[in-house]
Amino acid sequence: MNRSLVPLLLAWAACGRNTQSNQIKVGSKEFTESVILGEIATGVLEGTGQTAVHLKGLGGSRVLWDALRSGQVDIYPEYTGTLAFELLPTADYQAALERIGLRMLPSLGFNNTYALGLKRKLADTLGVSTLSDLGHHPELRLGLSNEFIDRGDGWKTLRERYHLPQKDVRGMEHELAYRAIESGAVDVIDLYSTDGDARMHDLVILRDNLHHFPEYQAVYLYRSQLEQTAPLAIKALRSLSGHISDSEMIEMNAQAKFGKVPESEVAAKFFERQQIRSRTVHRESRWELFLTHTVDHLFLVGTSLLAAVVVAIPLGILSAKRRRLGQVVLALTGLVQTIPSLALLVFMIPLLGIGARPAIAALFFYSLLPMVRNTHAGLTGIPVGILQSAQALGLPAWTRLWKVELPIASPSILAGVKTSAVINVGTATLGALVGAGGYGQPILTGIRLDDLGLILQGALPAAGLALLVQGAFELLERAVVPLGLRLR
Repeated sequence: MNRSLVPLLLAWAACGRNTQSNQIKVGSKEFTESVILGEIATGVLEGTGQTAVHLKGLGGSRVLWDALRSGQVDIYPEYTGTLAFELLPTADYQAALERIGLRMLPSLGFNNTYALGLKRKLADTLGVSTLSDLGHHPELRLGLSNEFIDRGDGWKTLRERYHLPQKDVRGMEHELAYRAIESGAVDVIDLYSTDGDARMHDLVILRDNLHHFPEYQAVYLYRSQLEQTAPLAIKALRSLSGHISDSEMIEMNAQAKFGKVPESEVAAKFFERQQIRSRTVHRESRWELFLTHTVDHLFLVGTSLLAAVVVAIPLGILSAKRRRLGQVVLALTGLVQTIPSLALLVFMIPLLGIGARPAIAALFFYSLLPMVRNTHAGLTGIPVGILQSAQALGLPAWTRLWKVELPIASPSILAGVKTSAVINVGTATLGALVGAGGYGQPILTGIRLDDLGLILQGALPAAGLALLVQGAFELLERAVVPLGLRLR
């Protein structure tokens, strides 16, 4: 890619979903409890007069940790067990935090440790009540969250500690695991002790009789500089310490997931009970949310597509004119296309942070192959006789390209742009995983809350937008492609 284009791409991306320089950016992970704690932190900060923004559902621990260290977020809720076993594997993680410019507030008051659970009927039939009992039932199928499988205190060490023989172990999103166990697709899942889902799904939580799992006290991690720039905000957050019990957190999770109460309102009710000064909650209407998601989605798709057109079509022309170089270009753009979209997004986070930038960059790279390949195919597919006739007329190379070759290749070129645009509309929904918004936001929230209505609020507009984009390109083809070529 042309290096002079990189600053331009970043400038375009910076236009989307910008936050003010004096805002405190609160992050949260992609599960209900973390979002609620993020809303509580945001409300408390705004109650002190501080401007704050909540970047919801930004993936797992590692994404938030990297975002905090790089300054993409200023505060996010974490757990001491995750710190000790996953992020800072040291006995004195308080000192380790200080060395990298971070600090930790005291525990909020509840312990959300890991556990394994299975349906009560199955547990009674097999006589299973502890994790050790699982060792007698190798036939059980496990559905574990992807993060739990790879964690230092997760499945690998748990299996060794208890000598568990199970081989059928599947990785899946945590919220989907409850659906899987309800449908009978799996027998045992991992869960959090404050989920509330165990009670709703009639699960037995297996006792950790060898005390494998450490305590997971909920805390807020924050950047040390906030002690100087926003001391009142940190003081207000510190006042939350010890004010959220296990039972209260379970109740708040249940309100959000099963009562379908928005996390912001769950936080507002908590403030009322605790008599904590906070912001006034404004619940956006569905229309307002739809407009916000639409603007975000159009920004992601439009910006990435425009940047790809500027780069890909010249690359396609170059590939057609320089055959050996063309093979290299096509191979490289094809290689990018094989990278899983989630992996590409994660690769972009250390380079571009979170928000619109990594999403636009990923969409840009995914847009290249269809355009480069179709431009190359359109130009190399022109009959030799036409090229010889243009050359015999004495037309300069640039004139031949502009007046003869590109018009003839225009149907193929436009088809490549259309393909990239439609692909981008669908792929852009993944941008919500890195805080880019768009139609992916209600989809992810709906998955997390097991709310089909929310999922459809993102899926249906995305499908409709893809059809509109395809229709718009059909009209564009009528306008820019010569009539004779269209008839052919």
